[in-house]
Amino acid sequence: MFCRNQTSRATVARGSAMEMEVKRGRFRLSVLEDSAQDCEVQRRIEREVRIREGASKLLAACSQRDQALEASKTLLTSNSRILALMTQLQRMKEAQAMQRAERRSSDGGSVDERLPCTGKIAISDIRIPLMWKDSEYFKNKGELHQCAVFCLLQVGTEIHDTDLVIVDRTLTDICFVEPVIFTDVPPGFDLRVELYSCCVEGEFSMGFSTRRLSRLGSASSKKFLASLETAASCSSHSSVSRSAESSPRGESPVLLPVLSVRGPKYHLLAQTSLTLCHIQNSFRTHDLTISDTEESSFWLPLYGNVCCRLVAQPLCMTQVVMCGKLRIRSETNPEDWRDVYSVLSGSDLKCYQQQDDTDSLETPLFTIPINKDTRVCARERDPALHSHSITIINQCGVETTHTILTYTSEDTHRWMEAFWQHFYDISASSHSADVLRDSSTHRFNP
Repeated sequence: MFCRNQTSRATVARGSAMEMEVKRGRFRLSVLEDSAQDCEVQRRIEREVRIREGASKLLAACSQRDQALEASKTLLTSNSRILALMTQLQRMKEAQAMQRAERRSSDGGSVDERLPCTGKIAISDIRIPLMWKDSEYFKNKGELHQCAVFCLLQVGTEIHDTDLVIVDRTLTDICFVEPVIFTDVPPGFDLRVELYSCCVEGEFSMGFSTRRLSRLGSASSKKFLASLETAASCSSHSSVSRSAESSPRGESPVLLPVLSVRGPKYHLLAQTSLTLCHIQNSFRTHDLTISDTEESSFWLPLYGNVCCRLVAQPLCMTQVVMCGKLRIRSETNPEDWRDVYSVLSGSDLKCYQQQDDTDSLETPLFTIPINKDTRVCARERDPALHSHSITIINQCGVETTHTILTYTSEDTHRWMEAFWQHFYDISASSHSADVLRDSSTHRFNP
């Protein structure tokens, strides 16, 4: 049999020599996990390298404006992903070296590896106001200046790009309506929002009527996507063979710098960073840092702000943390013990009559609030109760106390560990958890 408790962990056969070494403390399972993560990061890098090569070839060959702008955007996005992945790979190597040093210095001592839960974040309805001169906007005077713009959104190694939008003096706002969702995001995330702009030359402006260029994968750009995949696959054999020659021991391939290709070039126009404190169910305005001046060809008269909606959903608020059979009584009625099936999830410990009621969406018999103001403590085997117990005290408003009976010391330990981890997760994601709890619904609706 194999241990497959988590998909991100390495698979180790039970009773094998590797498992015995792990149990003896000579080998930590995290070393295997890091190795598997290294391979995954390298595969992602190789994929982005092939996409970059395909985009470079298409950019050099295409003659239509929409294809050239899309290919140049793909090139910039792939370069950003490669840089982020290479940075992550370097950090993982450094972390592995530090772990080996710690194991040698501590002689196999245990290290507290408690980590807060991750979650999802979504940003949507991005609106960047423009500030045109009166003579340009109202009187429609001067040369018609057009720029192709898009946003690059990054959290760690996860990078997304928005649709392309053609901007001229007839627009008052740059809008990116579609939501972008990031998964497996830690509470200390840093969401970078970067606005890139490219001046649309006169010869490309002829015959172009639509303001919004479709995203890769939509109906009007399937030909471009097919061309990109073909170019990428054609270059994959040569890139794989080069990487095999340069890394015979499975190390990360040497990345050659991208060749300079003629075509439209995007430049960073403005940027901002959003963190956990910016989470809110409503729209908020954030300051933009403008990176260039009016003399640049790709410049646009930005007002200096960006409006958007940023929401989050910590996993501790949606997933089941712990469940099992318990006996519970309230301090108000100490003789009334109730055998229930309890589920710890979100901000509640829900108690059902039986386990099947959780699947049939039955209303729980009663619910015990679990939040940052809740106190939980374990008691040794009580002679009066003849069992191990856990006390839950809520001090919000009128103080209430519940006593929980477990059947073994192992059950007590498991429930207490679940409570402490849950409190740790709520504390780390307190702002987004409070926003989600205070909203009218717990659904993640970007």
